[in-house]
Amino acid sequence: MQLPIVSENPLQSASSSATGDGAVRGRYAVISLGCPKNLVDTEQMLGRLRDDGYALTPEPEGADFVVINTCGFIDAARAESLGAIDEMLALKKSGKIRGVIVSGCLAERQRDSLLADRPEIDALIGVFGRDEIVDVADRLVGGMVEQRTVFRPAPVRALADGHRMAVTPRHFAYLKISEGCDRLCTFCAIPKMRGKHASKPIEQILAEAEQLAASGVREVVVVAQDTTYYGLDLYGQPRLAELLKRLEAVEGIEWIRLMYFYPMYIDDELIDTIAQSQRILPYIDMPLQHASDSMLRRMSRRVNRADTERLLEKMRSRIRNLILRTTFITGFPGETKQDFAELVDFVRKWRFERLGVFTYSYEPDTPAARLPDQIDPKVKEKRREQLMRVQQEIAFKHNARMIGKKLDFIVDGPFPEQEGVWIGRCYADAPEIDGVAYISELEGEPLAAGQLVPCEVVASQDYDLVAVPVDRPRSS
Repeated sequence: MQLPIVSENPLQSASSSATGDGAVRGRYAVISLGCPKNLVDTEQMLGRLRDDGYALTPEPEGADFVVINTCGFIDAARAESLGAIDEMLALKKSGKIRGVIVSGCLAERQRDSLLADRPEIDALIGVFGRDEIVDVADRLVGGMVEQRTVFRPAPVRALADGHRMAVTPRHFAYLKISEGCDRLCTFCAIPKMRGKHASKPIEQILAEAEQLAASGVREVVVVAQDTTYYGLDLYGQPRLAELLKRLEAVEGIEWIRLMYFYPMYIDDELIDTIAQSQRILPYIDMPLQHASDSMLRRMSRRVNRADTERLLEKMRSRIRNLILRTTFITGFPGETKQDFAELVDFVRKWRFERLGVFTYSYEPDTPAARLPDQIDPKVKEKRREQLMRVQQEIAFKHNARMIGKKLDFIVDGPFPEQEGVWIGRCYADAPEIDGVAYISELEGEPLAAGQLVPCEVVASQDYDLVAVPVDRPRSS
């Protein structure tokens, strides 16, 4: 099993991992699983451990403890999290590490069973106990085992993320603007794990963005469980458009990328804000989940196909060069052949540039688990594969149409398999989930991570692009 063990980005580290007298209090490793929102939580825990004198190591062997920040969203994610826990517990049993701390969504979701099933875990930290990681580490390193769990209720306001130690490359970071979700989609357990929607105040978000920019971040990826809902709980109305206008003014940030849009609350002001901006990328991630009205009702999405199509038409017509990313679920309980045919037709009609497909995951503590007409797993997978074949053709044709275009690309790092070639992305590709571009250096013009490089796209390779610089890079 290949685990995503994270290590500190030295270029973004603000302080050493030592106490005032230079002594290291303990050494630890971190495994971070799940979504970008969970990664922000991981970085917050890393920052608190760093500030209190703990040193992060790139590998778990020899560490005083390992922190596993888990995902509990769907069955596959839980299996990955449990596999990581079992692997670290095996290292503990063999004497290669001293302790195992489990945090995050799986800890929150299975708080009543996880310790009973795996008593060798040293501590459990729920989603909203993350800022107490230092106390937990101190007790573990000090041999005090009287308290093994830290669970806190969901806060009225989203927790601050000002103590982060970055593990992403220096030039991009995720900016979490709210926590939790008020939508009760029947397939989703996120409200059970992360509570009701809670927005951060605008001033707090701006302060965090300025902190990121000062550390060298050029691209911020705005994330939340429901981005377009931002501000409704705090200000009485959605305030995402206002937030984005103010984020544009943060010096040093050149790209603002938008993730996790919900179709509701996308109004003319928000569309115009995106369309008129020089820094907000014309890239929107909007998970739609299905296109059949009967499925949308069963999912309790509170939208219908006709309204969604009107919104898509408006966005396509008013936001120039818009890239739309979405996700769909196949095999939701009761999905008929006709429902699936409607979904395929919808995808063919709207030709999303970026699209992911998941099979429905049976979640025992959600309303969808009680619905009749559960779908055979083989049918779910067959439909997923069919929809992905449709999307593959759309995505490949889109990339082929990119050939000859001149665009700015942000350089992520060197391509390890070929000297003089770098990995980068244009506005159409979000980090870690979309395709990449292979950028060839010009003679005498070496590249570096974090640069914005004007390039011409010269070829496409399936989901990826090939580009060459046409002007000097703009360094961070």
